[in-house]
Amino acid sequence: MAMEDPERKTEVVLLACGSFNPITNMHLRLFELAKDYFHETGKYKVIKGIISPVGDAYKKKGLISANHRVTMAKLATKNSDWVEVDDWESSQSEWLETLKVLRYHHQKLLPPDATNSLEDAVPLPKLGRKRKQEPNRHEPVKKKNRSPDINSVPQVKLLCGSDMLESFGIPNLWKLEDITEIVEKHGLVCISRAGNNAQKFIYESDILWRHRNNIHLVEEWIPNDISSTKIRRALRRGQSIRYLVPDVVRAYIEKNNLYSPESEDRNAGVDLAPLQKNASDNKN
Repeated sequence: MAMEDPERKTEVVLLACGSFNPITNMHLRLFELAKDYFHETGKYKVIKGIISPVGDAYKKKGLISANHRVTMAKLATKNSDWVEVDDWESSQSEWLETLKVLRYHHQKLLPPDATNSLEDAVPLPKLGRKRKQEPNRHEPVKKKNRSPDINSVPQVKLLCGSDMLESFGIPNLWKLEDITEIVEKHGLVCISRAGNNAQKFIYESDILWRHRNNIHLVEEWIPNDISSTKIRRALRRGQSIRYLVPDVVRAYIEKNNLYSPESEDRNAGVDLAPLQKNASDNKN
């Protein structure tokens, strides 16, 4: 059988945004499931996975410092040859909309001479303070002998669970124009359990239905119910989390005594940053 020309496949970068409080084996499985799905279509080639922990300004209850969450994510992906951690989002002093994080990573993949011509089509966020280059950090993908055509630039798709997809329906959590741009210009890869309501949620949303061809639903046939919330609960109760998180993450948590009843009360009674911001914008 003749091999398919890899140059004809659309290159994809998978971006996962979230708290990662802490990162779990489930988070890492999302990347593997999505990669298998895209490669099995024969139309895509996944070239990179990016974990982008949210900054402290998100104000989620029980959210420990970004420094610890980023460190744990880096430990968890240390042996991966394709998934890496990016701390640009977490290093910002203010909370950033997910769309701005997507734009930032899209911009990093653009050839230098293509950036200016695309700025009007895809508004880019300010890049904030610079940080030191990390050793072994991946450089932006560059292609030889290609014109700066937007079609030759890898697509950055938002990788998520069905809970994020359904959060689009929570009032003031997302701006409608942000949801539209995410699904229209980038795309969603949603890992969902067999028989869950992801398809029904898309059907009931006019925005998601309009762009349903850019929403990839990946069924998870081997159920995995690990969550950061359950990990923190086990830790507060002195129960084992072995085999639920990578061993290096478990050791880091124990060494630094990260999760306790006190840490779970952090930001208690404080509205999430997007709820504060979007509710305020709606009043103005």
